[in-house]
Amino acid sequence: MSTPKFIIVVGTSAGGLNALIEFVSQLKAEMDAAVFIVMHLSRASISDFLVHRLQPFTTLPCALAKEGAAVKKGHVYIAAPNAHLLVKKNKMILGHGPEENRWRPSIDVLFRSAAAAFSTRVIGVVLTGSLDDGTTGMIAIKRSGGTCIVQDPNEAEYPDMPLSVLNNMEVDHCVSLGQMGELIFQVTQTLPEEIPAPQDILIESQIAERVVVDYENVKQIGEKSIYACPDCGGGLWGIESEKGITNRYRCHIGHSYSEKDLVVKQGEVLESTLWVALRIMEERGTLLKKMETDNSKRGYSKMATSYREKFENIQLHVDQMKAVLYASQKII
Repeated sequence: MSTPKFIIVVGTSAGGLNALIEFVSQLKAEMDAAVFIVMHLSRASISDFLVHRLQPFTTLPCALAKEGAAVKKGHVYIAAPNAHLLVKKNKMILGHGPEENRWRPSIDVLFRSAAAAFSTRVIGVVLTGSLDDGTTGMIAIKRSGGTCIVQDPNEAEYPDMPLSVLNNMEVDHCVSLGQMGELIFQVTQTLPEEIPAPQDILIESQIAERVVVDYENVKQIGEKSIYACPDCGGGLWGIESEKGITNRYRCHIGHSYSEKDLVVKQGEVLESTLWVALRIMEERGTLLKKMETDNSKRGYSKMATSYREKFENIQLHVDQMKAVLYASQKII
């Protein structure tokens, strides 16, 4: 078995299928590298959907990443829905731990694991997509000595992900899709000296790999914040960027969010909580109305009046809750 000299990790989201088709069509067979791809897909997606869509456009073998499978040069490995993809020195690992940036597989998880295992021999590529999954992973690659490439946001169908990377770090190359194949081939022609990845990157990769539930690990990479994890309710630790600004958060269970994703997730939880509260109040109102009717039939007018007053009171709260819910659609 021939271990590749370079690891190419690619992340994309909205608009990613067409971008990936063009991307893989440019990959050269003589390139001494293995390619790993994470594209955000729903959990219900067919596992080998991307494999079948990409294979006709490249001579490199495309396959779904599998637990414990060897990493071979000249192959394209694609993350399966609902499982993180991590890269080790000689094999792949599928992780079933918490979502990061509300996704599993997460681009950041793949990029960080590659940086931890291959440091300077990693080439990170971020293509079209919404929000900012991939930014933290690209920073990890850069800090580990790897090469960072983003699609020119001016041509990206959804420019959020490339723009997020550009706004948070200095990339090595910002180019159009049509230039990436030749650029990556040239990068792989010079093998850099391998250096260890920073300790905090190793720790975060281990958390995703082993689903480590350990306060001490998280304490080493962040400061306790005032926010609670919207997924599990645990405390969130704020992690600073290279610029000294706290712009992402992680709980000790393993959930991780950028600031943008945390706001989105908080909005989802808030809306869900409000609908549950509305449902409970309406059920209580229905029960009070029934009890009023039952007591009226029995001639217990005083009890019926009491239940009617309670019903009218809760109906007022129901109406107020509906107004809050409709107004919340504008701010969530």
